[in-house]
Amino acid sequence: MAFRSLFSLFSSDLAIDLGTANTCVYARGRGIVVNEPSIVAINKINGKVEAVGKAAKEMLGRTPGNIVAIKPMKDGVIADFEVTEKMLTYFIKQAHNGAMWVEKRAVKDSAYRAKASEVYLIEEAMAAAVGAGMPITEPTGNMIVDIGGGTTDIAVISLAGIVYSKAVRVAGNEMDEAIIQYIKRNHNLLIGERTAEQIKMEIGSAFPLDQRLTMEIKGRHLVEGVPKTITITDEEIRDALAETVNVIVDAVRVALERTPPELSADIVDRGIVLSGGGALLRNLDKRLREETGLPLAMAEDPLSSVVLGAGKMLADFNLLRKISID
Repeated sequence: MAFRSLFSLFSSDLAIDLGTANTCVYARGRGIVVNEPSIVAINKINGKVEAVGKAAKEMLGRTPGNIVAIKPMKDGVIADFEVTEKMLTYFIKQAHNGAMWVEKRAVKDSAYRAKASEVYLIEEAMAAAVGAGMPITEPTGNMIVDIGGGTTDIAVISLAGIVYSKAVRVAGNEMDEAIIQYIKRNHNLLIGERTAEQIKMEIGSAFPLDQRLTMEIKGRHLVEGVPKTITITDEEIRDALAETVNVIVDAVRVALERTPPELSADIVDRGIVLSGGGALLRNLDKRLREETGLPLAMAEDPLSSVVLGAGKMLADFNLLRKISID
């Protein structure tokens, strides 16, 4: 089974959504207690962890030669197991050191070393659906599209089981990279990951906007070799994101084509639910509505749907056992 961008760890008190872009920690009775970037700054000389989370993100593109800021989860895959383990340990220590259950086999050893008593494997989209409040145990079709940092997970769920699922390695990070390449190609300007993410959040969109947006950005000019400021428009960034957005739209269309007729009828009535940070791209819901003709709804807290679903399962182990994968 391929690794995905997000996985959830469960304990009697704690649920962790360890994602490509961000890590959220849910504590029973307290809600979400940690929400930080999945980044670790490592000293290359002694291997020491210099910073994790927000502090490490501030170092992206700004570190001296002996320190490197690493994103250990890349494109939905654990790219660096050792650094992932260090990051996992850090976030666990921040919240709670109790027993837990982990979704991905790649970190089972880490979980056991942190005193895990059992390990459960679950589908990420299922946790997102639970967190979004979808009635997954009913005999009706529920469709969730969870757009994270590394992957977009699409699933049709009925009777607490997944009827159809698909993960594509195109999501928020791919959008950022598309913006970097577009600015480089069309303006001869080199920008970093943080600037690309800011552009996406401020003027990015998947469907034409009612009002034109512009943004001033700074970077290094590739021809002149000096820092330069330019102004870009929402139309340019929509063009930059077009290919990435098309992959997501096509994956949703394929999912609808492969859904059994009876469940398709339910989805026509209930619509599609969007979750994940990538779902916050302006007018993505309008684009999908235009392409599918179906109603679209955004999860109440799209950034936290997976960890909220994990938290709900802390109180329902019968459901957890039912939806876990061998």
